[in-house]
Amino acid sequence: MSEQKIAAAGSAPPESATSRLRPPYASVLDLIGQTPVVELTKFDTGKCRLFIKLESQNPGGSIKDRIALSMIAAAEKQGKLRPGGTIVEATAGNTGLGLAQVGIPKGYRIVLVVPDKMSREKIQHLRALGAEVRMTRSDVGKGHPEYYQDMAEKIAAEVPGAFYANQFANPANPLAHETTTGPEIFSQLNGDVDAVVVGVGSGGTLTGLGRYFAKVSPKTEMVLADPVGSVLAPLIKTGKMEEAGSWTVEGIGEDFVPPNADLSLVKKAYAIPDKQSMLAVRDLLSKEGILAGSSSGTLLSAALRYCREQTVAKRVVTFVCDSGNKYLSKVFDDFWLAEQGLAEHEQHGDLRDLVMRTHRTGDTVYVGPDESLLNAYGRMRRSDVSQLPVLDNGKLIGIVDESDILAHVDGPYDGRWERFNGPVRTAMTSNLHTLQASQTLDALLPVFDRNEVAIIFDGDEFVGLITRIDLINHLRRAR
Repeated sequence: MSEQKIAAAGSAPPESATSRLRPPYASVLDLIGQTPVVELTKFDTGKCRLFIKLESQNPGGSIKDRIALSMIAAAEKQGKLRPGGTIVEATAGNTGLGLAQVGIPKGYRIVLVVPDKMSREKIQHLRALGAEVRMTRSDVGKGHPEYYQDMAEKIAAEVPGAFYANQFANPANPLAHETTTGPEIFSQLNGDVDAVVVGVGSGGTLTGLGRYFAKVSPKTEMVLADPVGSVLAPLIKTGKMEEAGSWTVEGIGEDFVPPNADLSLVKKAYAIPDKQSMLAVRDLLSKEGILAGSSSGTLLSAALRYCREQTVAKRVVTFVCDSGNKYLSKVFDDFWLAEQGLAEHEQHGDLRDLVMRTHRTGDTVYVGPDESLLNAYGRMRRSDVSQLPVLDNGKLIGIVDESDILAHVDGPYDGRWERFNGPVRTAMTSNLHTLQASQTLDALLPVFDRNEVAIIFDGDEFVGLITRIDLINHLRRAR
């Protein structure tokens, strides 16, 4: 290494880096809050400047760390939570992560009730932290015994000494934003904030920030970003409570008005379709390098619409509510988006529209005839499929599925490893029944009745496979 490089390596960090450096913290909880703000410059913001506060930089990866710290501290102070106690909460995941992050090191048991539509990354994270996760239905509303909030309240009532955090009505929730998030934004934008775009899950962010800015900056407008299907944006626009629909975005949108949500603070509301939210959050990554969760796409879409509607220059701020690493298996998975009907997908008007992983585009997960059955099994597991086409020099020569592998490797323990390492060609099915892409949906049913997967060709070209789930997804999207 040259003397010049050695000197550079041993020199002090540049001033821009040292300004962000601090002495060691006593606890990871000391990292909650004081999150950075970034100006978005790669989007069309009209006459406005748009800033985004990176709440994903909290140690639990979301804005909910703030309220978890606040609610636990308040409960301890009020005597509602005693050493060794149990914290119960209904959560879309992030509040639960915050409660576990704060509560488990303090010795509290954490029991969380989570709707089943939430990402598996969140669930895995919660369990890794040591929280107890109770999954429940996401298709039922308040008053149903399996509704996540009602279920959490019931559990809390049955566990002696349990504290039900109840972020939806806990005053420590909006207080966290009124005393920390709001002052941070006001300081970071030098006291010049024309609008703040928020979503409502529990209502704490809206109410806390609305209260704060009403005191220090009355000109600041609170703008609601709401997923289509939620009752909140229609209620603000029409004054009428509509029946809730369904939406895919996690963490925001409601089928009722949370007690913590002061909707009178909202000056303008936007209802954002799921597809627009997903595209926006992916644009945020590709254009600005910011990996954010699905709700951030809703907020960004609403913020951009607000900015483009303005006739005078304004300074607008919104949030990265949580990190996109919680949604890699959903928002950032092209196949998941296609299955949900949330991605641009070339339509042919035939059976090709049902093939999610086409061979022509290189998306088909396949195995070679001379690869081991262990390889085939591993590929199925990693790709979450039950069967693989067997391709030899690009030509389809067979199908191998779970039952083929099981039938081949079952038997005496002696020799089992050798059987797992046997070639795929010894277990695959080579007597194939194929369909042409031009055939109708009705042609699929006899194939499924034979417990087979549909093998689709376009002339002599292998297109891909269609499973029962693919057909169900297609029928669901065609509503």
